[in-house]
Amino acid sequence: MEMMSVYSAVLVALVSVCYYNSLECGFVFDDMSAIVENKDLRPHVPISNLFWNDFWGTPMKHEKSHKSYRPLCVLTFRWNYAVNELDPIGYHLVNMILHAVTCIMFMIMCNIFMKEFTSFLAAVMFAVHPIHTEAVTGIVGRAESLSSIFLLAAFVTYIKSTGYRKPINWPLLFSTVSLVTIAMLCKEQGITVIGICCVYEVFVAQRSSGQELLDIVKSLVKGKPQIPDWLRTSISRAGFLVSGTLMLLFARIKVMGAQLPVFTKFDNPASVAPFPARQLTFNYLLPLNFWLLLFPSELCCDWTMGTIPLIESIFDYRNIFTVIFYSSMVLFAKYTLCGQNKRIRAVIISISFMVLPFIPASNLFFPVGFVVAERILYTPSMGFSMLVAIGFEIISSKKAYKGITWCLMLVLLTTHSIKTFYRTADWKSEYTIFQAALKVNDRNAKLFNNVGHALEKVPDYAQALTYFQKAVSVQPDDIGAHINVGRTYNNLNMSREAEQAYRKAIALFPPVISGKSYTARIAPNHLNVYLNLASLVSKDEKRLHEADELLRTAISMRSDYVQGYINRGDVLVKLGRIEEAIKVYEAALKHDPENADLYYNIGVVYLENKNIKMAHEYFTKALQQNPNHPQTLFNSAILLQETGDPNNRPEAYKRLRRLKEQTPTDSKVYFNLAMLDMDEHKFLDAEVNFKKAIEYDETFRSALFNLALMYNNDLNRPSDAIPYLEQLLKHHPDHIKAMILYGDINLNHRKDPVAAEKNFVSVLQIDPNHVQAMHNLCVVYVEKGDLFAAEKCLVRAHNLAPKEDYIFKHLQIVRSRINQAQQQQQRVKEANGQKPVTTEPEMNKEKQTP
Repeated sequence: MEMMSVYSAVLVALVSVCYYNSLECGFVFDDMSAIVENKDLRPHVPISNLFWNDFWGTPMKHEKSHKSYRPLCVLTFRWNYAVNELDPIGYHLVNMILHAVTCIMFMIMCNIFMKEFTSFLAAVMFAVHPIHTEAVTGIVGRAESLSSIFLLAAFVTYIKSTGYRKPINWPLLFSTVSLVTIAMLCKEQGITVIGICCVYEVFVAQRSSGQELLDIVKSLVKGKPQIPDWLRTSISRAGFLVSGTLMLLFARIKVMGAQLPVFTKFDNPASVAPFPARQLTFNYLLPLNFWLLLFPSELCCDWTMGTIPLIESIFDYRNIFTVIFYSSMVLFAKYTLCGQNKRIRAVIISISFMVLPFIPASNLFFPVGFVVAERILYTPSMGFSMLVAIGFEIISSKKAYKGITWCLMLVLLTTHSIKTFYRTADWKSEYTIFQAALKVNDRNAKLFNNVGHALEKVPDYAQALTYFQKAVSVQPDDIGAHINVGRTYNNLNMSREAEQAYRKAIALFPPVISGKSYTARIAPNHLNVYLNLASLVSKDEKRLHEADELLRTAISMRSDYVQGYINRGDVLVKLGRIEEAIKVYEAALKHDPENADLYYNIGVVYLENKNIKMAHEYFTKALQQNPNHPQTLFNSAILLQETGDPNNRPEAYKRLRRLKEQTPTDSKVYFNLAMLDMDEHKFLDAEVNFKKAIEYDETFRSALFNLALMYNNDLNRPSDAIPYLEQLLKHHPDHIKAMILYGDINLNHRKDPVAAEKNFVSVLQIDPNHVQAMHNLCVVYVEKGDLFAAEKCLVRAHNLAPKEDYIFKHLQIVRSRINQAQQQQQRVKEANGQKPVTTEPEMNKEKQTP
């Protein structure tokens, strides 16, 4: 027991060292869909949704769902999100811990069949095997380790429930079925432990041999059944497990709507290949997967598309490997069925672990959405590790080979550990993982596409275009690659080339076949070509009708293509067909009633048509579906503020603060918080928020101006306004309000009429008919004592705005002073020292509209 504790500590240390680099990795590849974009992780989404949606957050009943049902794994992601939201280090740490737990449980299970040290050796092999880097470092691989933990727990529990010629232990049997259910809810392959339990029951617990089973079968064939008592009990035990399995399968089929997922030929080319290519290729994948376990040198995160060329002839040399593999399996079967001892029983369990959990992903019984996936070898590698450990035990027991066997094992474990350590670093970012994949696989267009996507995020569109074009050359019929080329051309402002690329993609779509569903034969994301092309042509108002027709075509191909409805609604708004746009959005809601974007878009349409009440209503519905919907939080908060009702301000504050939590560096959020603070006369709070807005956007004209205006008008700190006015005019030299405010401060507070004159003259150079600037310039002349220039100036101002009484009044005052000066020359000096007329009118704050 003490040694098992030491061995466990060693396993934890090995996992920590080998996977240390994973703590510096981000969200890559499938992590983006399963975590970053999965709304089921968000706290506002009911937990019950996890049991009706697939692994990626798509309702299981939807045709576009991948039908991968792993609600308990998603629940652990949700717990991660509750603790540290989208900080990847927490997710990776949990994956490391789960892998360590799996290793320890695997060692405990092995110890039932093998010696203590041999069990430890198998666990070490499992802990450091490079094939596991995808399952451990890729966060979505958590489904593998989580399912394996409960699979092992179920198997160990079943072992305790049975024994040689023992009666049924029902409590432990019920516990086994419960653990199998949990394992299956973590990942589908968890259910395969039932098969392992049945193998254990017959060949290990009851120690039946192949010959004994053959004799029982012969007696049944002859009509003289000779069924021993132990078999009756075993059948009862196994029957209970199998019936539980059938119930689980029925529930699984019910949840997925009795539909298989729809995959394209790009996901798994062999699945749509004719006979014999399909059969030959799928059977060849078995030795290929075994080779990855045996020699994990060239690992790749994606084996789809053209990675494994189809075997279209029986004369293909690769068929030799298939024959060798099946021959080896026959020899193993013969070895295990022709005798009974502890080592044979260990081999039987090893083969069971290696074969049975792999069957659901083998493509032999039904197609899956990949050709090869390293992560699905996580549980089967347990059986492989056991076989390696057993082989080591056999060979090292012979003195002649003991030394060399130990050396080779140490070399194997060391090289595996080093490979795993460096392989985890490949998962640091999407760019690094896909570049690493291209080093071992240049026949997969998807890899070139994904490197291009990573470069788009930088953004480096020119380099991304190179990779997208390479993807097209590798797989000319890849619609997605042509779409990527078109989108990148568009980002490079090469509209003509972009349109050509989009039309090439459309030309690759399969033709409509009468009586056959088009929906089931096309990937939904490929329809984005119609959206992209429509967006491109809609830049020209004369082609809006063409854009509308493109979007109608996309919707006709898939009636549940929600994004098509959204974009068509936008085009209809531009065409002025408002009522029709609203109907299109509402039609989309029938297919996706939980889509916050749709409610938001309808709200925007009503807002643009000045229907504030309906805009509020739909913005509220959008937030009911997604309380953190950024566009809705922002625009609805501004809308609440614009009502001028103080009762609406607390809710406006609440929404802006929630948005600030999501986007803490968004200058617009701080600006609008500051505007709310000003409405509430919380000027010091407004000062903080204005400065935050300027910190994140030093050119933010409204923030700079309103902060300066507040310093001058509300806080009586005009000197503090000057640096912000200078910063504003540096970035926006034509900002008239800033020049006028600067001029007022120069005139009334700094007592610098020369500087004020320059400010007002600058305004008039931009807008010669600007009344306020003209009037304030007149005031400067008064302050300088040049009453004749002031009179001439005020006359021009009065002519520009004859209805402004204050200008006419000031003109009369100036003329009166001129008359007094002419009559009383001795009082000229005194008249020049009078307080100037105040500048009118006071400027309004700048606001930001939704």
